[in-house]
Amino acid sequence: MCRFVIYKGTSPVQLSHLLTRPCHSIINQAFDSRLRLDNRRPMNGDGFGVGWYDSVYDPELGSQPCIFTSVTPAWNNANLARLAVKIKSPLVFGHVRATTAGTLSLDNCHPFSYGNLMFMHNGNIADFPKFKRRLQADLPDPIFSTVHGNTDSEWSFALFLSKLPDPDARKFTPDVLRKAMLETIASLNKYAADAGITEPSLMNFCVTDGLSVVVTRYISSRKDEAASLWFSSGTEFNEYAEGGHYRMTKSDKRENIIMIASEPLTFERADWMEIKTNHMVVITPKMNLLQIPIIDEFYQAPSRWLGNSQGINQTTSGCITLDIRCVVRFP
Repeated sequence: MCRFVIYKGTSPVQLSHLLTRPCHSIINQAFDSRLRLDNRRPMNGDGFGVGWYDSVYDPELGSQPCIFTSVTPAWNNANLARLAVKIKSPLVFGHVRATTAGTLSLDNCHPFSYGNLMFMHNGNIADFPKFKRRLQADLPDPIFSTVHGNTDSEWSFALFLSKLPDPDARKFTPDVLRKAMLETIASLNKYAADAGITEPSLMNFCVTDGLSVVVTRYISSRKDEAASLWFSSGTEFNEYAEGGHYRMTKSDKRENIIMIASEPLTFERADWMEIKTNHMVVITPKMNLLQIPIIDEFYQAPSRWLGNSQGINQTTSGCITLDIRCVVRFP
């Protein structure tokens, strides 16, 4: 099962502070994954990818993300180490792959992109070949033609693109991305149900247009746990001791940095909060973080409710949910 990391900040970060230097960086997770569902801790050595947006818009370069991928293991790629110390970006996607579907090729390495959009997936779509043709038939021809690989992940991205009002737009509101993501998950669940598939799918999806970010921690099951997903936020993420010992600091109430990762990048566990199963996280262009339950047939309502007419749930420190939305802020 793959591992990924997302960084969004008001200032650009050097890629090495995410990919190579932290003691549990995404590269270290490639060979030392500790929170995988299968408990075997196998290697994530089937390629990697990193995508980023320019810090300053240059009309000659355009606003599309730059993506670097390779089929070599992330820990053994000298070019990645060289690039990581020379590139800064305010929005970064990083991904290390363990094959669940599709061959080992550059076309199958995440992140995938279309226009200004980037997309990653951790998990697998159960028995995907049983309804792959039906999904393909539902795609408009221009979107069908964008798929170059053969993974369930890239076809899920194509399905997501088909849910957007205009996939060629330069930017999208957080609500548009959120709605398209919900419709993508609903369609995948319907395809599976119509095909008689009972095995659950793991859909930790993430997408960005360079301004907003939408991430899901989701499994199509009422009793199973989704693949791990954590977030951290604050004003600075820096190395306080040699050996890759980083921590998130909060010098004021602003959120200058938001990171989401399959596993915490450091062992400062107080800096990280687990995202609940079958929830969606939305990061707005203004650095607000919303945690929203995905309410469908697999949703399990929290068991601890405060007695009031508004249905307020306060089970997570620093987070109050009103109806279906949670605005995460820290004092």
